[in-house]
Amino acid sequence: MSAKAAITLSPTDAIECPLCLGDGRLKRTEILDRLGVKDFARVAQLSAEEAFRLLQQKHSHDYQDGWARFETELTKRTAEIEQRHREELQILDERLKEFESAAQVADERKALDIQRERAELEARLRAEKSQREDLNRRVEDYFREITQLRQRNQELESEMAKVARVGKLEEVSFADEARTWPGISVSEKLSKNGDFILAYRDPSGAPAQPKMLVDNKDKAVVAESDLDKLVRDAKERNLPVGIIVAKEESQLRQVDKETRWGQKDGVWILRTTRQWLRRDLDVLKPLFERMRVQGSDFLDKNIAVAVEVRCSLSDLDRIESELKKAAKSIASASGLVVQHRGRMQELCDNATCGQRCQ
Repeated sequence: MSAKAAITLSPTDAIECPLCLGDGRLKRTEILDRLGVKDFARVAQLSAEEAFRLLQQKHSHDYQDGWARFETELTKRTAEIEQRHREELQILDERLKEFESAAQVADERKALDIQRERAELEARLRAEKSQREDLNRRVEDYFREITQLRQRNQELESEMAKVARVGKLEEVSFADEARTWPGISVSEKLSKNGDFILAYRDPSGAPAQPKMLVDNKDKAVVAESDLDKLVRDAKERNLPVGIIVAKEESQLRQVDKETRWGQKDGVWILRTTRQWLRRDLDVLKPLFERMRVQGSDFLDKNIAVAVEVRCSLSDLDRIESELKKAAKSIASASGLVVQHRGRMQELCDNATCGQRCQ
């Protein structure tokens, strides 16, 4: 039997016995046992099986240890996650409590704000109601006053009609009055930018330079805005001089009386009244003639002249005031003279009568 054939035989296969030449049949193991030879294949097989068993046992043990460690780690991680989850839940509970507390405080504050706003609105409504009642009373008073004013107006219109029928005029308009002044030219009523344009007449009768813009004011007090408007209108019409004419002296401010002639934003302004205007024009006539000859910037080059003119107008106003006082004093003295003359005449008559009686 060849070695290859012997290697392929299993331990339980029957082989020819070399001793009996095939007379009996023995198993391979029996022959090897009789010969005292170990079955290395069997030993190798058993060793392999034992090694495999040990390896499998070790693998099973490692597998169980791995699962045990996994379960331990899983338990640990699960405990940590549960602990962290409990802490997060606790934090969330605390925050929820804070939110609930804040919401309660906000609700209480909102309720207080609503209560305060309601109280303020009620107070405002009461105040507005009171104001409305006051306004209603005022409106009734105004209607009553309007009715009375209408009646008074009708009475005044009736009186004015009577005066007109009699032919008495209380005052002459500015334009009609100024046109009566010799050597003075007055334009028709302007539609805008002032009331009239006033100028001296040249020898031919035509208006001469410089032309002056006139703005009549009949109000309680002449305001600075009126002067600003006069300056704007004069610049719009390219006129170097503007005259603001108040109806009464009391309508001029103290600053207007102190600086009746002065410059503002490049325009020379005369502050005057209906009573003073003709006299002021006579005083300023030489100045206007010099401006006509040397140009409208004559006063800009000679500021001292403007200051002297302003002082002259102030002096004339004071002289006129003193003349008025003197006229009142003369009238009062004249009245006293008449009274004393009558008294003396009465005494003389009485004395004459007494002598005759004796």
